[in-house]
Amino acid sequence: MGAEGIVVVGAGQAAASLVAKLRGLGCDAAITLIGEEPVPPYQRPPLSKAYLLGEMEQERLFLRPAAWYRDMNITLRLGMRAVAIDPGQKQLRLQDGTSLSYGALVLATGSTANRLPAALGGDLRGVHVVRDLADVDHMAPAFQPGRRVVIIGGGYIGLEAAAVAAKRGLDVCVVEQSARILQRVAAPQTSDFFRALHQGHGVRVIEGVGVHKIAGCDGQVSDVHLADGRVLPADFVIVGVGIKPATALAEAAGLAVENGILVDEFGRCSNPDIWAVGDCAAFPHAGGQLRLESVPHAIAHGECVAANLMGAMVAYRAQPWFWSDQYDVKLQIAGLNTGYDKIVTRISATVADASVLPQTPVSFWYYRDDQLLAVDAMNDPRAFMIAKRLIEAGRSAPANAVADSSIDLKTLLG
Repeated sequence: MGAEGIVVVGAGQAAASLVAKLRGLGCDAAITLIGEEPVPPYQRPPLSKAYLLGEMEQERLFLRPAAWYRDMNITLRLGMRAVAIDPGQKQLRLQDGTSLSYGALVLATGSTANRLPAALGGDLRGVHVVRDLADVDHMAPAFQPGRRVVIIGGGYIGLEAAAVAAKRGLDVCVVEQSARILQRVAAPQTSDFFRALHQGHGVRVIEGVGVHKIAGCDGQVSDVHLADGRVLPADFVIVGVGIKPATALAEAAGLAVENGILVDEFGRCSNPDIWAVGDCAAFPHAGGQLRLESVPHAIAHGECVAANLMGAMVAYRAQPWFWSDQYDVKLQIAGLNTGYDKIVTRISATVADASVLPQTPVSFWYYRDDQLLAVDAMNDPRAFMIAKRLIEAGRSAPANAVADSSIDLKTLLG
Protein backbone atom coordinates (compact mmCIF):
# COMPACT_ATOMS: atom_id res chain seq x y z
CA MET A 1 0.00 0.00 0.00
CA GLY A 2 3.02 2.26 -0.09
CA ALA A 3 4.85 4.30 2.51
CA GLU A 4 2.02 6.81 2.69
CA GLY A 5 -0.09 4.39 4.72
CA ILE A 6 -3.86 4.20 5.07
CA VAL A 7 -6.22 7.16 5.15
CA VAL A 8 -9.83 6.58 6.25
CA VAL A 9 -12.53 9.14 5.44
CA GLY A 10 -15.38 8.90 7.92
CA ALA A 11 -15.40 8.21 11.65
CA GLY A 12 -18.41 5.98 12.23
CA GLN A 13 -18.79 2.36 13.28
CA ALA A 14 -17.35 0.90 10.07
CA ALA A 15 -14.27 3.13 10.19
CA ALA A 16 -13.66 2.41 13.87
CA SER A 17 -13.99 -1.33 13.31
CA LEU A 18 -11.65 -1.21 10.33
CA VAL A 19 -8.80 0.63 12.06
CA ALA A 20 -9.09 -1.49 15.20
CA LYS A 21 -8.92 -4.66 13.12
CA LEU A 22 -5.93 -3.36 11.18
CA ARG A 23 -3.95 -2.84 14.36
CA GLY A 24 -5.23 -6.14 15.74
CA LEU A 25 -3.87 -7.91 12.66
CA GLY A 26 -0.46 -6.34 13.18
CA CYS A 27 -0.65 -3.57 10.60
CA ASP A 28 2.20 -1.15 11.31
CA ALA A 29 1.43 1.35 8.54
CA ALA A 30 0.52 4.91 9.36
CA ILE A 31 -3.26 5.25 9.80
CA THR A 32 -5.17 8.54 9.66
CA LEU A 33 -8.86 8.71 10.49
CA ILE A 34 -10.74 11.79 9.27
CA GLY A 35 -14.12 12.70 10.75
CA GLU A 36 -16.38 15.69 10.16
CA GLU A 37 -17.71 15.63 13.72
CA PRO A 38 -15.58 17.00 16.59
CA VAL A 39 -15.78 13.77 18.62
CA PRO A 40 -14.21 10.31 18.19
CA PRO A 41 -16.25 7.46 16.66
CA TYR A 42 -19.39 6.67 18.65
CA GLN A 43 -22.45 4.41 18.72
CA ARG A 44 -25.41 5.73 16.76
CA PRO A 45 -28.28 3.44 17.90
CA PRO A 46 -28.51 4.93 21.42
CA LEU A 47 -28.90 8.44 19.99
CA SER A 48 -32.62 8.01 19.35
CA LYS A 49 -33.16 5.99 22.53
CA ALA A 50 -31.06 6.02 25.72
CA TYR A 51 -29.08 9.16 24.89
CA LEU A 52 -32.16 11.15 23.91
CA LEU A 53 -33.87 9.97 27.10
CA GLY A 54 -30.95 11.29 29.11
CA GLU A 55 -30.06 7.79 30.30
CA MET A 56 -26.58 7.72 28.69
CA GLU A 57 -23.74 10.23 28.99
CA GLN A 58 -21.94 11.34 25.84
CA GLU A 59 -18.69 9.63 26.85
CA ARG A 60 -20.49 6.30 27.06
CA LEU A 61 -21.39 6.64 23.38
CA PHE A 62 -17.74 6.61 22.34
CA LEU A 63 -16.64 3.28 20.90
CA ARG A 64 -13.18 3.90 22.37
CA PRO A 65 -11.69 6.80 24.29
CA ALA A 66 -9.49 9.25 22.41
CA ALA A 67 -6.47 7.90 24.31
CA TRP A 68 -6.89 4.52 22.62
CA TYR A 69 -6.23 6.04 19.21
CA ARG A 70 -3.07 7.68 20.52
CA ASP A 71 -1.93 4.39 22.03
CA MET A 72 -2.59 2.62 18.72
CA ASN A 73 -0.71 5.30 16.78
CA ILE A 74 -3.83 6.25 14.84
CA THR A 75 -4.01 9.92 13.92
CA LEU A 76 -7.45 11.45 14.42
CA ARG A 77 -8.36 14.47 12.30
CA LEU A 78 -11.71 15.44 13.82
CA GLY A 79 -13.92 18.34 12.84
CA MET A 80 -12.40 18.03 9.39
CA ARG A 81 -14.10 17.43 6.04
CA ALA A 82 -12.50 15.77 3.03
CA VAL A 83 -13.33 17.79 -0.08
CA ALA A 84 -11.63 16.07 -3.02
CA ILE A 85 -9.73 12.96 -4.07
CA ASP A 86 -7.00 12.98 -6.70
CA PRO A 87 -6.79 9.27 -7.62
CA GLY A 88 -3.92 9.82 -10.07
CA GLN A 89 -1.70 11.47 -7.46
CA LYS A 90 -3.18 9.36 -4.64
CA GLN A 91 -3.94 12.45 -2.59
CA LEU A 92 -6.88 13.58 -0.47
CA ARG A 93 -7.59 17.28 -0.07
CA LEU A 94 -9.12 18.55 3.17
CA GLN A 95 -11.26 21.59 3.90
CA ASP A 96 -8.35 23.45 5.51
CA GLY A 97 -6.47 23.36 2.20
CA THR A 98 -4.00 20.67 3.20
CA SER A 99 -3.56 17.39 1.35
CA LEU A 100 -2.74 13.88 2.52
CA SER A 101 -0.97 11.27 0.43
CA TYR A 102 -2.21 7.72 0.75
CA GLY A 103 -1.15 4.22 -0.14
CA ALA A 104 -4.73 3.04 0.37
CA LEU A 105 -7.78 5.22 0.84
CA VAL A 106 -10.88 3.88 2.59
CA LEU A 107 -14.21 5.66 2.21
CA ALA A 108 -16.42 5.15 5.24
CA THR A 109 -18.57 8.20 4.58
CA GLY A 110 -21.82 6.63 5.79
CA SER A 111 -25.19 8.15 5.01
CA THR A 112 -27.00 11.44 5.37
CA ALA A 113 -30.58 12.02 6.51
CA ASN A 114 -33.15 13.05 3.95
CA ARG A 115 -34.56 16.48 4.78
CA LEU A 116 -37.68 18.28 3.64
CA PRO A 117 -36.98 21.11 1.18
CA ALA A 118 -37.20 24.71 2.32
CA ALA A 119 -40.22 25.18 0.06
CA LEU A 120 -42.12 22.76 2.32
CA GLY A 121 -40.88 24.39 5.53
CA GLY A 122 -37.93 22.10 6.08
CA ASP A 123 -35.68 25.00 7.09
CA LEU A 124 -37.90 26.30 9.90
CA ARG A 125 -36.55 26.36 13.43
CA GLY A 126 -37.84 23.36 15.32
CA VAL A 127 -37.65 20.97 12.35
CA HIS A 128 -35.17 18.22 13.19
CA VAL A 129 -33.65 15.03 11.81
CA VAL A 130 -32.09 12.21 13.83
CA ARG A 131 -28.74 11.25 12.35
CA ASP A 132 -25.78 12.40 14.42
CA LEU A 133 -24.86 13.59 17.89
CA ALA A 134 -25.34 17.26 17.04
CA ASP A 135 -28.86 16.56 15.72
CA VAL A 136 -29.90 14.91 18.97
CA ASP A 137 -28.20 17.51 21.19
CA HIS A 138 -30.05 20.20 19.24
CA MET A 139 -33.48 18.63 19.67
CA ALA A 140 -33.15 17.20 23.20
CA PRO A 141 -34.29 20.38 25.02
CA ALA A 142 -37.60 20.23 23.13
CA PHE A 143 -38.54 16.93 24.79
CA GLN A 144 -40.55 18.44 27.61
CA PRO A 145 -43.81 16.95 28.98
CA GLY A 146 -46.92 18.34 27.34
CA ARG A 147 -45.19 19.66 24.23
CA ARG A 148 -46.57 18.65 20.83
CA VAL A 149 -44.34 16.83 18.37
CA VAL A 150 -45.24 15.67 14.88
CA ILE A 151 -43.01 12.93 13.51
CA ILE A 152 -42.98 12.71 9.73
CA GLY A 153 -42.15 9.17 8.68
CA GLY A 154 -43.20 5.86 10.20
CA GLY A 155 -39.95 3.95 9.79
CA TYR A 156 -37.83 2.64 12.63
CA ILE A 157 -36.08 5.95 13.36
CA GLY A 158 -39.39 7.82 13.50
CA LEU A 159 -41.01 5.17 15.70
CA GLU A 160 -38.03 5.09 18.08
CA ALA A 161 -38.22 8.85 18.44
CA ALA A 162 -41.98 8.57 19.00
CA ALA A 163 -41.41 6.03 21.79
CA VAL A 164 -38.94 8.34 23.53
CA ALA A 165 -41.30 11.31 23.20
CA ALA A 166 -44.24 9.33 24.56
CA LYS A 167 -42.17 8.09 27.50
CA ARG A 168 -41.24 11.70 28.25
CA GLY A 169 -44.90 12.70 28.36
CA LEU A 170 -45.17 14.57 25.08
CA ASP A 171 -48.21 14.74 22.80
CA VAL A 172 -47.02 12.62 19.85
CA CYS A 173 -48.37 12.19 16.34
CA VAL A 174 -46.71 10.05 13.66
CA VAL A 175 -47.57 10.80 10.02
CA GLU A 176 -46.75 8.19 7.37
CA GLN A 177 -47.40 8.87 3.69
CA SER A 178 -47.51 5.17 2.78
CA ALA A 179 -50.54 3.04 3.49
CA ARG A 180 -48.98 1.76 6.71
CA ILE A 181 -46.01 2.37 8.98
CA LEU A 182 -42.94 0.24 8.21
CA GLN A 183 -44.36 -0.56 4.77
CA ARG A 184 -40.97 -0.41 3.06
CA VAL A 185 -39.24 -2.77 5.47
CA ALA A 186 -41.76 -5.09 7.12
CA ALA A 187 -44.85 -7.22 6.63
CA PRO A 188 -48.33 -5.93 7.54
CA GLN A 189 -48.24 -8.11 10.68
CA THR A 190 -45.20 -6.24 12.00
CA SER A 191 -46.80 -2.92 11.10
CA ASP A 192 -49.97 -3.93 12.97
CA PHE A 193 -47.91 -4.93 16.02
CA PHE A 194 -46.09 -1.62 16.28
CA ARG A 195 -49.13 0.47 15.46
CA ALA A 196 -50.97 -1.16 18.36
CA LEU A 197 -47.92 -0.75 20.59
CA HIS A 198 -47.67 2.98 19.92
CA GLN A 199 -51.38 3.62 20.13
CA GLY A 200 -51.36 1.83 23.47
CA HIS A 201 -48.87 4.45 24.68
CA GLY A 202 -51.04 7.33 23.50
CA VAL A 203 -49.34 8.01 20.18
CA ARG A 204 -51.60 9.11 17.34
CA VAL A 205 -50.72 7.32 14.09
CA ILE A 206 -51.90 8.75 10.75
CA GLU A 207 -51.23 6.59 7.70
CA GLY A 208 -51.78 7.01 3.97
CA VAL A 209 -51.56 10.81 4.10
CA GLY A 210 -48.66 12.96 2.92
CA VAL A 211 -47.45 16.30 4.24
CA HIS A 212 -48.48 19.35 2.22
CA LYS A 213 -46.21 21.75 4.10
CA ILE A 214 -44.83 22.72 7.48
CA ALA A 215 -45.99 26.18 8.49
CA GLY A 216 -44.31 28.57 10.89
CA CYS A 217 -44.47 31.89 12.62
CA ASP A 218 -41.43 34.18 12.69
CA GLY A 219 -39.29 31.34 11.40
CA GLN A 220 -40.40 28.85 14.06
CA VAL A 221 -42.52 25.81 13.21
CA SER A 222 -46.14 26.06 14.32
CA ASP A 223 -48.23 23.56 12.32
CA VAL A 224 -47.99 20.63 9.95
CA HIS A 225 -50.49 20.77 7.07
CA LEU A 226 -51.45 17.38 5.67
CA ALA A 227 -52.42 16.64 2.08
CA ASP A 228 -56.03 15.89 3.12
CA GLY A 229 -56.44 19.36 4.64
CA ARG A 230 -55.89 18.49 8.29
CA VAL A 231 -53.67 20.81 10.32
CA LEU A 232 -51.61 19.41 13.21
CA PRO A 233 -50.32 21.93 15.78
CA ALA A 234 -46.64 21.31 16.50
CA ASP A 235 -44.11 22.76 18.91
CA PHE A 236 -41.46 20.89 16.97
CA VAL A 237 -41.19 18.36 14.14
CA ILE A 238 -38.94 15.35 13.58
CA VAL A 239 -38.38 14.27 9.98
CA GLY A 240 -37.59 10.58 9.63
CA VAL A 241 -37.97 9.89 5.92
CA GLY A 242 -34.92 7.76 5.31
CA ILE A 243 -31.27 8.23 4.55
CA LYS A 244 -29.12 8.21 1.45
CA PRO A 245 -25.51 7.07 1.04
CA ALA A 246 -22.91 9.83 1.17
CA THR A 247 -21.33 9.36 -2.25
CA ALA A 248 -20.52 12.91 -3.42
CA LEU A 249 -16.79 12.62 -2.70
CA ALA A 250 -16.59 9.32 -4.59
CA GLU A 251 -18.64 10.56 -7.54
CA ALA A 252 -16.48 13.67 -7.93
CA ALA A 253 -13.41 11.42 -8.04
CA GLY A 254 -14.91 9.39 -10.89
CA LEU A 255 -15.60 6.24 -8.87
CA ALA A 256 -18.48 3.99 -9.91
CA VAL A 257 -21.60 4.79 -7.89
CA GLU A 258 -25.09 3.26 -7.94
CA ASN A 259 -27.12 3.50 -4.73
CA GLY A 260 -23.80 3.57 -2.93
CA ILE A 261 -20.16 3.36 -3.85
CA LEU A 262 -19.76 0.19 -5.90
CA VAL A 263 -17.20 -2.23 -4.50
CA ASP A 264 -16.16 -5.77 -5.36
CA GLU A 265 -16.46 -8.71 -3.00
CA PHE A 266 -13.24 -7.63 -1.28
CA GLY A 267 -14.33 -4.02 -0.72
CA ARG A 268 -12.34 -2.35 -3.51
CA CYS A 269 -13.84 0.47 -5.53
CA SER A 270 -13.49 0.90 -9.28
CA ASN A 271 -10.06 2.38 -8.49
CA PRO A 272 -7.94 -0.40 -6.92
CA ASP A 273 -6.26 1.95 -4.42
CA ILE A 274 -9.61 3.05 -2.98
CA TRP A 275 -11.89 0.94 -0.81
CA ALA A 276 -15.33 1.56 0.74
CA VAL A 277 -17.05 0.13 3.81
CA GLY A 278 -20.31 0.33 5.71
CA ASP A 279 -23.47 2.28 4.82
CA CYS A 280 -21.94 4.00 1.81
CA ALA A 281 -20.81 0.82 0.03
CA ALA A 282 -22.84 -1.33 -2.36
CA PHE A 283 -21.31 -4.82 -2.47
CA PRO A 284 -22.03 -7.96 -4.53
CA HIS A 285 -24.91 -10.06 -3.17
CA ALA A 286 -27.17 -12.68 -4.76
CA GLY A 287 -26.29 -11.68 -8.28
CA GLY A 288 -26.67 -7.95 -7.73
CA GLN A 289 -25.39 -5.17 -5.50
CA LEU A 290 -26.65 -4.69 -1.94
CA ARG A 291 -26.27 -1.82 0.50
CA LEU A 292 -26.99 -2.41 4.19
CA GLU A 293 -27.61 0.12 6.94
CA SER A 294 -26.86 -1.64 10.21
CA VAL A 295 -24.28 -1.77 12.98
CA PRO A 296 -23.55 -5.51 12.56
CA HIS A 297 -22.86 -4.98 8.86
CA ALA A 298 -20.64 -1.96 9.54
CA ILE A 299 -18.55 -4.00 11.96
CA ALA A 300 -18.30 -7.12 9.80
CA HIS A 301 -17.63 -5.24 6.58
CA GLY A 302 -15.05 -3.00 8.22
CA GLU A 303 -13.19 -5.98 9.67
CA CYS A 304 -13.31 -7.92 6.40
CA VAL A 305 -11.90 -5.00 4.41
CA ALA A 306 -9.20 -4.48 7.05
CA ALA A 307 -8.08 -8.08 6.54
CA ASN A 308 -8.12 -7.57 2.77
CA LEU A 309 -5.99 -4.44 3.09
CA MET A 310 -3.49 -6.75 4.79
CA GLY A 311 -3.62 -9.13 1.83
CA ALA A 312 -6.13 -11.76 2.98
CA MET A 313 -8.48 -11.15 0.01
CA VAL A 314 -11.46 -12.87 1.60
CA ALA A 315 -14.82 -12.26 -0.08
CA TYR A 316 -17.38 -10.51 2.12
CA ARG A 317 -20.49 -12.57 2.79
CA ALA A 318 -23.21 -10.52 4.45
CA GLN A 319 -25.30 -12.08 7.23
CA PRO A 320 -27.91 -9.33 7.68
CA TRP A 321 -29.46 -8.71 11.08
CA PHE A 322 -30.89 -5.63 12.73
CA TRP A 323 -32.66 -4.47 15.87
CA SER A 324 -34.92 -1.72 17.21
CA ASP A 325 -35.90 -0.84 20.79
CA GLN A 326 -39.29 0.78 21.39
CA TYR A 327 -40.76 1.08 24.90
CA ASP A 328 -40.19 -2.34 26.50
CA VAL A 329 -40.17 -4.18 23.16
CA LYS A 330 -36.95 -5.34 21.51
CA LEU A 331 -37.39 -6.13 17.84
CA GLN A 332 -34.70 -8.36 16.34
CA ILE A 333 -34.59 -9.03 12.61
CA ALA A 334 -32.58 -11.71 10.83
CA GLY A 335 -32.27 -12.05 7.07
CA LEU A 336 -33.75 -10.01 4.23
CA ASN A 337 -37.46 -10.32 3.48
CA THR A 338 -37.29 -9.26 -0.18
CA GLY A 339 -39.58 -11.39 -2.32
CA TYR A 340 -41.55 -13.09 0.46
CA ASP A 341 -44.97 -14.52 -0.37
CA LYS A 342 -46.03 -15.95 3.00
CA ILE A 343 -45.90 -14.92 6.66
CA VAL A 344 -46.04 -17.46 9.48
CA THR A 345 -46.86 -16.18 12.96
CA ARG A 346 -45.51 -17.83 16.07
CA ILE A 347 -46.99 -16.78 19.43
CA SER A 348 -45.85 -17.85 22.89
CA ALA A 349 -47.45 -21.14 23.94
CA THR A 350 -48.71 -19.50 27.13
CA VAL A 351 -50.82 -16.93 25.32
CA ALA A 352 -53.95 -17.80 23.38
CA ASP A 353 -55.25 -14.29 22.71
CA ALA A 354 -53.37 -12.48 19.94
CA SER A 355 -54.80 -9.15 21.11
CA VAL A 356 -52.17 -9.04 23.85
CA LEU A 357 -49.25 -9.42 21.43
CA PRO A 358 -47.37 -6.34 22.71
CA GLN A 359 -47.04 -8.10 26.08
CA THR A 360 -45.79 -11.47 24.83
CA PRO A 361 -43.03 -12.91 22.66
CA VAL A 362 -44.15 -13.15 19.05
CA SER A 363 -42.32 -13.64 15.78
CA PHE A 364 -43.24 -13.31 12.12
CA TRP A 365 -41.40 -15.64 9.74
CA TYR A 366 -41.03 -14.67 6.06
CA TYR A 367 -41.10 -17.38 3.40
CA ARG A 368 -40.82 -17.55 -0.38
CA ASP A 369 -42.41 -20.85 -1.26
CA ASP A 370 -40.78 -23.14 1.32
CA GLN A 371 -37.61 -21.08 1.76
CA LEU A 372 -37.16 -19.16 5.01
CA LEU A 373 -35.97 -15.64 4.18
CA ALA A 374 -36.21 -13.61 7.36
CA VAL A 375 -37.81 -13.22 10.76
CA ASP A 376 -39.10 -10.31 12.84
CA ALA A 377 -38.96 -11.32 16.50
CA MET A 378 -40.52 -9.14 19.20
CA ASN A 379 -39.24 -9.90 22.71
CA ASP A 380 -38.40 -13.37 21.45
CA PRO A 381 -34.61 -13.77 21.32
CA ARG A 382 -34.90 -17.55 21.07
CA ALA A 383 -36.91 -17.35 17.84
CA PHE A 384 -34.48 -14.75 16.50
CA MET A 385 -31.38 -16.80 17.22
CA ILE A 386 -32.78 -20.03 15.80
CA ALA A 387 -34.09 -18.35 12.65
CA LYS A 388 -30.79 -16.51 12.24
CA ARG A 389 -28.83 -19.78 12.45
CA LEU A 390 -31.12 -21.42 9.92
CA ILE A 391 -30.92 -18.51 7.47
CA GLU A 392 -27.15 -18.21 7.74
CA ALA A 393 -26.83 -21.96 7.09
CA GLY A 394 -29.10 -21.68 4.04
CA ARG A 395 -31.70 -23.92 5.68
CA SER A 396 -35.43 -23.55 6.29
CA ALA A 397 -37.93 -24.74 8.85
CA PRO A 398 -41.33 -26.22 7.95
CA ALA A 399 -43.93 -23.47 8.19
CA ASN A 400 -46.40 -25.69 10.05
CA ALA A 401 -43.76 -26.51 12.68
CA VAL A 402 -42.93 -22.83 13.17
CA ALA A 403 -46.60 -21.98 13.65
CA ASP A 404 -47.09 -24.76 16.23
CA SER A 405 -46.15 -23.23 19.57
CA SER A 406 -46.09 -26.65 21.21
CA ILE A 407 -43.00 -27.57 19.16
CA ASP A 408 -39.65 -26.60 20.64
CA LEU A 409 -37.96 -24.33 18.09
CA LYS A 410 -34.59 -25.85 18.93
CA THR A 411 -35.66 -29.12 17.34
CA LEU A 412 -35.86 -27.30 14.01
CA LEU A 413 -32.08 -26.99 13.99
CA GLY A 414 -31.80 -30.75 13.62
